[in-house]
Amino acid sequence: MMPATMATATTVDPLSADASDETIAKDGSQVAADHFGGPAGALVLTFLLPCVTFYLWAACSQHGGALFLPRTVDEVWALFPMPTWRGVLFYGSWLSLHIVLAVFAPGKIVEGAQLRDGKRLPYKLNGLVALLVSLGALVALLVTKTVSARLILAELGPMITISTLMIAGLSVWFYAWGRQRGARERSTGNLPYDFFMGTVLNPRIGLFDFKFFFESRMGMASWGALAVVLPWADFERHGTLSAPMIVVSLCQLWYIVDFFVFESNLLSMLDIVYENFGFMLAYGCVVWIPFNFSLQQQFLVENPRGLPIWAIAGILVMNFAGYVVFRDSNLQKQRFRRDPTKPVWGKPPQTLKTKRGTELLLSGWWGLSRHANYLGDLTMALSWCLACGFTHVVPFFYFIYFAPLLVNRERRDHALCREKYGADWDEYCKRVPYRIIPYVY
Repeated sequence: MMPATMATATTVDPLSADASDETIAKDGSQVAADHFGGPAGALVLTFLLPCVTFYLWAACSQHGGALFLPRTVDEVWALFPMPTWRGVLFYGSWLSLHIVLAVFAPGKIVEGAQLRDGKRLPYKLNGLVALLVSLGALVALLVTKTVSARLILAELGPMITISTLMIAGLSVWFYAWGRQRGARERSTGNLPYDFFMGTVLNPRIGLFDFKFFFESRMGMASWGALAVVLPWADFERHGTLSAPMIVVSLCQLWYIVDFFVFESNLLSMLDIVYENFGFMLAYGCVVWIPFNFSLQQQFLVENPRGLPIWAIAGILVMNFAGYVVFRDSNLQKQRFRRDPTKPVWGKPPQTLKTKRGTELLLSGWWGLSRHANYLGDLTMALSWCLACGFTHVVPFFYFIYFAPLLVNRERRDHALCREKYGADWDEYCKRVPYRIIPYVY
């Protein structure tokens, strides 16, 4: 998500560009296959992740959002819709449009974070332009009835299949790409594990970086497209829009636009700086984000419901309170990197000087917990789910999946920082004892 994840000498975030990577062999040799249960776990997840996505889609589209157990071979096959020419046309057009916009739309060229080989790669940042142009074109097609939103909704299953097959093919290509580079890219030599985790860090042709493109454009922008299409389909089907659909879609569009406003932040995230681009990241960006993060709207299309004014107000307050924590904490981090003397909440910042010569911020949100930004993200995620009511579990999948993911990520961050800062990190943890939720966890 996501959603979600940088780089200067003075840092507030555990994952600065000079953080050591626990999987990198310093002599360039092969590294251990010790994530996600090793090779066996990677093999299982390669097949399990698509199955989860298809199951959740089927739960909404075929079972009204209810959990179900396929009992016949036909019911199992119904989970995996065949590609259609219309689905290929819809998905191919969207993909082609964003490739063209990524290459030709105006944008600023910036350098990314320092990589493990000491290099900084250039990136073209034009995501906000691309998002506005692509969503504008989509709305124009819907307004003029050139394309029906209900028709796009009907092709959702086939488009999941199409995007999954595309990612499987690309992952084979990226695996071969990385293997050809040998010791310049970290890998284990185990095919299932390396296919899943990736063998190439930054697959790119010129300025076109595949990892950055798929995570940004085909992940977040496609989620934005569904945040427009699904309420439109709801209106076409029922002649009105329910309050939950309006609330969820507007909150998610705010979140997605905000992502592109601060697109440069992606360049210092763990995904871009450290993780190889294999099936895990590619599938997560291209399929998991747009199709699973839009489950609330998929559910509401099939289950239109009302929402009292007090609930609408409460959900909106919860969402934007989470957004303030999420965005303000990240801005504090960025300002501190640029100027460690800049006041935080109107006061001079308190810091912890480390033996490495860097400083850790102890003021503002970062004095309350080590990952207050995660708290904001989780608060927003829960608010979207609550808008769907409590009759079914499927609309809550985003939060159910997201919370353990961020907890796991915080634990990984903690291990990296303990290795990086040693006793200084122990002191930091004493002074900021809470991991995510102040006074709770």
